[in-house]
Amino acid sequence: MSRSTSPFATAPVNRIALAVQSVLMAAAFCAALFLPAGTLRWPAAWVFLALLFGFSFALTAWLLRRNPELVAERMTGIGRADQEAWDKVLLAILAAAFVAWLVLMALDAVRFRWSSVPRWVQAAGIVLLLASFSVFFVTFRENPFLSPAVRIQTERAQTVVSTGPYRWIRHPMYAGFALFAFGAALLLGSWYGVVGAAALIALVARRAVLEERVLAKGLEGYAAYLRRVRHRLIPGVW
Repeated sequence: MSRSTSPFATAPVNRIALAVQSVLMAAAFCAALFLPAGTLRWPAAWVFLALLFGFSFALTAWLLRRNPELVAERMTGIGRADQEAWDKVLLAILAAAFVAWLVLMALDAVRFRWSSVPRWVQAAGIVLLLASFSVFFVTFRENPFLSPAVRIQTERAQTVVSTGPYRWIRHPMYAGFALFAFGAALLLGSWYGVVGAAALIALVARRAVLEERVLAKGLEGYAAYLRRVRHRLIPGVW
């Protein structure tokens, strides 16, 4: 099926709330990195934050013009009554693990300097980050139902999306996250962060499996999509 926007109207995006969320998110990232590092003199972290939030703000601005419904969904989807109960628990675990991962990299790369990562490897991390942003963008462009919560969006007339990257893998957003996690760890200069990235990706992979069960049961056409597209994150592998 080709992608389509929902014919159902939703409440307009609360731009003040969106701005507050964005500022709080940026502050949380800064706190998780610079407080355990014990210094603001961490160039790699500033590069990471500039790239991440530069992309995030640009993507949000693009979505506000092209698909404000999706912006509203991503602001309000988590915690809704129809979100799967297991997903609420798993997202809480993922959030805690993500923060712990940022703290670990700060302790490793700056405060205690357990890792020694060559500059060229950090540069490779930037390349992986940029690649992840490209995957994120095409995924948002193709899927107008890209909720942060596992739920069937009946009020938005959700349909199966099988265009763009969904032609090759079932979860391009999660594939992009894998690139992001490894790229961030390398850029920030933390080998322990690379190990932590693998753990985060394992949690996301588990979520992908559970999410497919929900969609196959509740979203018309998704079971057929699973039979047609065989791989979840890596074409030809898994």
